[in-house]
Amino acid sequence: MRVEFAQAVIELKDKHPNLVFMTGDLGYMALEKVQERYGEHFINAGVAEQNMVTVAASLAHEGFVPFAYSISPFVTLRPYEQIRTDVCLHDLPVKIVGNGGGYGYGIMGATHHNIEDIAIMRVLPNMRVYVPLTGPDVAEALDAMVADPHPNYLRLNMGARIADVPPFAQWRKIKSGDKGVVIGTGPVLENITSLPAEVVDGLEIWALSIFPFAEMPAELVAKINSTGKLITIEEHQGQCGMHEALASQLLGQLTNPISFKPLYASGYPSGRYGDQKWHQAENGLGGEGLHRTVKDFLS
Repeated sequence: MRVEFAQAVIELKDKHPNLVFMTGDLGYMALEKVQERYGEHFINAGVAEQNMVTVAASLAHEGFVPFAYSISPFVTLRPYEQIRTDVCLHDLPVKIVGNGGGYGYGIMGATHHNIEDIAIMRVLPNMRVYVPLTGPDVAEALDAMVADPHPNYLRLNMGARIADVPPFAQWRKIKSGDKGVVIGTGPVLENITSLPAEVVDGLEIWALSIFPFAEMPAELVAKINSTGKLITIEEHQGQCGMHEALASQLLGQLTNPISFKPLYASGYPSGRYGDQKWHQAENGLGGEGLHRTVKDFLS
């Protein structure tokens, strides 16, 4: 999604001259054209993410709309106090952009992974979290973010290759089915759609792309009630993740008992590192483990 993101922020500058782009000394062979287009509105803040966020807050206070960009843990976990105090408590339109959410940076290990970001960012006051599913979602998400006068966090990853995805929105139905419901956030949902046809054909699949959410679509709740089966999938820790947020919403809306199978990242079960797909498989979010889990759950 990094390519789509760079192209989108270049095009946005033509419509919104008050945009500022800040990077934490990242972007080689990715942001050169952004720097060229933004000129003096492109700021390399160096390896000083706390300072970058505070400067972004100051710029937002003066009427600019700044993007603060880095690898996901560097731009969320490291400057968390500044995001909370300088940005969110003042409700300033700073746009935090984290590349490589989840296990996106693969063999670079836990220092470069972020399987806690949705949780920590969605609980901040005034913050909205945007989680694109596909590459084309990125430009649509950015349009929504620039129009949003509140703080935002954009979680970038490798875009899912899923055909016929509806336009970017908080809730999207990807396909219909009558045997069970899957709700996923982010590109890991592709691992569900890529399962063999005899498994996928019975699933109704939904994507959730904006946090927090105040309600669930009535159509989705009705389908969960009628099938009695719900699977959630997220490349994120279970604690405070998507499935816990969904469960709290569903408690007051279910009319029938259901079987609920949350699939999420549990960290590093083997203590080893691999590429993103390897980590997904180790955590039951992809590969044969996911296939068996879904097949058994629906049987």
